[in-house]
Amino acid sequence: MTTALIADDEAPMREQLRARLAEAWPALRIVGEAANGIEAVELARALAPAIVFLDIRMPGMSGIEAARLLYQRCHIVFVTAYDQYALDAFAQGAIDYLLKPVTATRLDTTCARLRQRLQQPPEDIGVQLTRLTAALQQAPAAPRHLRWIQAQVGASLRMINTRDVLFFRSDEKYTRVQTAHAELLIRKTLKELADELDPDEFWRIHRSTLVRVDAIESVARDLRGRLMLKLRDCREELEVSRNHTHLFQQM
Repeated sequence: MTTALIADDEAPMREQLRARLAEAWPALRIVGEAANGIEAVELARALAPAIVFLDIRMPGMSGIEAARLLYQRCHIVFVTAYDQYALDAFAQGAIDYLLKPVTATRLDTTCARLRQRLQQPPEDIGVQLTRLTAALQQAPAAPRHLRWIQAQVGASLRMINTRDVLFFRSDEKYTRVQTAHAELLIRKTLKELADELDPDEFWRIHRSTLVRVDAIESVARDLRGRLMLKLRDCREELEVSRNHTHLFQQM
């Protein structure tokens, strides 16, 4: 049985990749998970997996640093949030990569390549790792703000781009994520979201509501004098609390 190790400092990303792999390659056995590069190296040496999926950005030791210590032992697949600018470094070498969030189609392709490569020993990718390091040093910094929301839907993990979110509304236990086509619930608090989202893209208009600015179609006062927002692709109107009316000074 082919074995693999997953290393990513974000637990939901590890869960998502594990679930995707179970669908794309049912016979693949995940023997361990690591939250950073140091753990990945230790577990890989102890468990000897045939494949290691490495996040590039991890605390303590990056995925590239871990790969330098492991590539002669196993096949490496990088899992990364970098865009095409940096991914060009993968194009001509033996290292495969998955772009976050991992899609089923792209993972199918990677699994097919891995099945072929497993017939041979791991390739010497030392030169490519050096080239990849140089490319990533020149790449624009990864966005600091939250770009993906992870929502559990049944037994699967749904990935939602923040560009598709119209608003977030919290209650006592959950936060509601509203898009033009779906309503989902997450356990992330509104305070956590406010700290992680780009403040130029999302405004807090109420203690329980964050709204995407470019989703606002119009602002009007109702018969009670409250400021109410009408959003594109949404029938629901959102109230602006008194503490946040300064966001709409012309009103």
